[in-house]
Amino acid sequence: MATGTLTLLANSRRLTVTTILLILASETALCQQFLIPYQAVSDCGVERFFDIGSLSCVACGSNQRASETGLSCVCQAGYRILTTNGAATTCQICPTDKPVVTKDGFGCIRCPGIVTDEGTCHCPKGGILVERDVQGNLLDEARCEICNGSGPAFSAPNSNGDRCERCQASFINTSLSCVCGQNNVQAGGLCFPPNSLPTTVNSNVNFAQLALPIQSAWFVKNLYSSSAACLVFSNLTACQALGNMCVMNMHSLSSVANDACGLFNSIFRSTAALGSTQDIAYWRANLPWLFYGDQPGLASRVLQTDPLTTGFSFKGSNKNIDIKLRAAVYNARGEFLRWDKIGGGYLQLCPDTATRQQAAFYFGTAYQEKCDLSVAELLRVYPEPLFYDVFVDVGGGEDTRLLPLPTLILNQQYNGRFINQESMKNWYLSRRVFLVDTLSGREKTLSATPKVIRVASSITIRFQLVPATQKGQVFTPLMSVSYSDVLITDTNTQTVPVSFAVEYEMDQHETRLKTDTALGVMGGVAVLHSLLKTVSWKRRTLSPNIDMETMLRFLLFYAGDLANVFFIITVGTGLYWLIFYKTLEAQQFVSVLLPLPAQEEQFVTYIGCAFAFKAIQFLHKLIQQLSIDVFFIDWERPRSKASRTFQAASEPKRDPSPVSIWRTYFVANEWNEIQTIRKISPTFQIMAVLFLLEVVGFSSLALRDPWSTLKRSPEAYTPPYSLTLRYGLAATLWLCVGLLQVIFFTVFHERFVEDKIRQFVDLCSISNVSVLLLSHRCFGYYIHGRSVHGHSDTNMEEMNSNLKREAESLCGQRGLLPNTDTQTFQVSINNHLRAQYDRIREPLSRRNGPSRLVDASSANPFEQSTRAYNTLNRFLGSIIDHANRDIDYIVKDKLLFERVIGMEFLEPGEKSIFYNDEAHSFSDVLFYGNEATLLIFDTLFFCVVDLGAQSFVLAAVLTYIQQMVFRLIRNSFGRRNLASKTLVDQRFLI
Repeated sequence: MATGTLTLLANSRRLTVTTILLILASETALCQQFLIPYQAVSDCGVERFFDIGSLSCVACGSNQRASETGLSCVCQAGYRILTTNGAATTCQICPTDKPVVTKDGFGCIRCPGIVTDEGTCHCPKGGILVERDVQGNLLDEARCEICNGSGPAFSAPNSNGDRCERCQASFINTSLSCVCGQNNVQAGGLCFPPNSLPTTVNSNVNFAQLALPIQSAWFVKNLYSSSAACLVFSNLTACQALGNMCVMNMHSLSSVANDACGLFNSIFRSTAALGSTQDIAYWRANLPWLFYGDQPGLASRVLQTDPLTTGFSFKGSNKNIDIKLRAAVYNARGEFLRWDKIGGGYLQLCPDTATRQQAAFYFGTAYQEKCDLSVAELLRVYPEPLFYDVFVDVGGGEDTRLLPLPTLILNQQYNGRFINQESMKNWYLSRRVFLVDTLSGREKTLSATPKVIRVASSITIRFQLVPATQKGQVFTPLMSVSYSDVLITDTNTQTVPVSFAVEYEMDQHETRLKTDTALGVMGGVAVLHSLLKTVSWKRRTLSPNIDMETMLRFLLFYAGDLANVFFIITVGTGLYWLIFYKTLEAQQFVSVLLPLPAQEEQFVTYIGCAFAFKAIQFLHKLIQQLSIDVFFIDWERPRSKASRTFQAASEPKRDPSPVSIWRTYFVANEWNEIQTIRKISPTFQIMAVLFLLEVVGFSSLALRDPWSTLKRSPEAYTPPYSLTLRYGLAATLWLCVGLLQVIFFTVFHERFVEDKIRQFVDLCSISNVSVLLLSHRCFGYYIHGRSVHGHSDTNMEEMNSNLKREAESLCGQRGLLPNTDTQTFQVSINNHLRAQYDRIREPLSRRNGPSRLVDASSANPFEQSTRAYNTLNRFLGSIIDHANRDIDYIVKDKLLFERVIGMEFLEPGEKSIFYNDEAHSFSDVLFYGNEATLLIFDTLFFCVVDLGAQSFVLAAVLTYIQQMVFRLIRNSFGRRNLASKTLVDQRFLI
């Protein structure tokens, strides 16, 4: 019993230990790294083969060696296959009486002739090897049967050398046997009669961009045979192959007659008797159609004479927006492969979604796709080129009609000239294109890596609208192709930029003529208007002579007027295209198309001119506003202090209290604050325009397609922007938002909320301070602020009492003339008044001028300035009160025509002239009165930045910064000018 228990315990312990060891071993295996040795096929040598199952070299069996591929074993020479099951093979040596192995490797036989290095029989040229009888029994000795190359058999060994077949027809037709005669020429497996072609052909492919001719292995092998077969035997495939080689040589023609295109043209001329195909003179029978002809002006006749029979429409039952193209596809050997419908990614090398690529074939959508392609990928995907003859499907129901699509190869050379890069009259239109050529650049052998590849780096299909069409008709489209020659250095790192585009254009001659006419007419009007401004300026400055300053003023005025002309023309042009192109859906047929980017250059130049001239006008006005003469006339006079009720007998009599300067400071500060107020809110202007463009989606209206949808699907193709539409859209929105703000400000805000201009006039009246503004030497504005109560320097109770009396019409009116309310005037002063004004202000000018002009003998310059200020105040007050008989003025109304042209007909003589001005035109010296100039300048600034950066957000940010900078300049320098002209310390101008 005890022994059994001990045995059971020992077995249990052994089981536990074994389990623990197995667990540890499994964990060790799970943590182990699995490594295998790297072996290639070339590492296996002759006695081993590469086992694709284990990726290693495995020894061959007895009497075996590795096959040519190195992936299996074969019997050694002199050994036949005894047994094989696919995985293992047994080899047995052949007996001495039959030492040679049959071709299938399973039998031994005697040879009648030569034994090859592989240990098999070989027959002489023209013979086939026979090793078995007709029942398949192995012969004791192989036989060499000579094929009968004479008639009527005309047989020759097949490619495997085991059967006699009828030889190629060219041998029979040329030599009446299967042997090409001594005088004949054998090439490409064909036999040609002598003198069919030049004895030698030029097998070079000229890569002109690299200045590198390469002897192409493909041309060496096929050029002569294809040319000869095409010429002698009218072989259709050979003719197509020859045409393809000409296409690979860029359709280039020169004095060399034995290159691909030279041979093609020689055959084209020599086969004129065969006639043409499809009633097309340029399409010779049996030959591909490669060229249109070299007649001068032929390109314009082909492209701009006959429109397509079908029209394009964007709506209705006749809606037609699909561009239907078809292509006949050939391989490099000239074999016809198929007819293809062109759409989606067809002809496009750049990868993209089918939806986006299909947009290229919707009429009216300017399509452009660019990318960089890997050379290694091109070599993998395009081992040899395909060739396309492209046609336009013009419909016709069941009887579909095709229109050949002319092609312009920009790399094509004619006697060394790139003729298709010149004017249209020299163009040489052609047919047939390829996308990628990795074949012609191979040297020596066709299996070698090409030295150079040629890629269609730019393909553009262009449609031109028939002028004045009402049926949406277009002329024959044109496909332009530009190829890039790529010298192969490192295929893994090299890339090629490629692009595909579809463009639409219409004749812009009439549009340019109308624009130039409008520019000429309006420019002439601008000259007259600028002359009027110059004459008005001379009258207001009383300058009798025409000097350099006069000419400069004229040029400055003309810059502003010309800026308005350019602005009106450009905005009108942009709005025209925006309306008539983007609303084409409201038309039955296409009648207008957007100008191409190259055609927009003149338009962009006009925008640049408008901005430059408007900037000059804006700076001119800014400088004028920063240099005006300002003076505040204080009408307040000293008043005796109110006497006490009981005054001590010994108390001396009090002097009149001085006039407080705070009223003048207050008016000056208010003037300083209204210098930069505008009729619009710049911040709201920018935010509103940006909201409409980017959030609402109005920016989609500037895309180069006819659709007016504001929201686009992310998966849909987004065409490039039109500069014309982009400018027209941005300018129109900016002006509309600005004008709406001006209307709201003028109609509602100024009437019901706040009118700071009229409030300033009221402030002058309450403060008993008048304002004289001289924007010119002898012209300016006067704000009559004399209080009807005689004084304003009083306490709150008396001020409220005065305002109440005025509200109840218990006092006189505020106007300069009795019983009138007119407080603002335009003033035209004479020379005498101006001279007196300058003479009195001279100490102020010296004080604010350079220190070298200050009188050093003056003990206190500030006292002199104060005296000058008080003198000028009394002098101007006396003028207004008609207290100076030598310097007086009259008050009158301006004529309507004077107000329209902005010029006074009467020059001030002995008396100055005050013109009633209920329009408060003194705001002309403020930003407020120049809102039109500011609005146009902001519009142009926003549009110019956007056209340059193609970003509405950036344009908005920079426009806001520009507004803030010029506002800061106007405030800062305006405050300085106000302080220097009125003796008000800048510290009080807050």
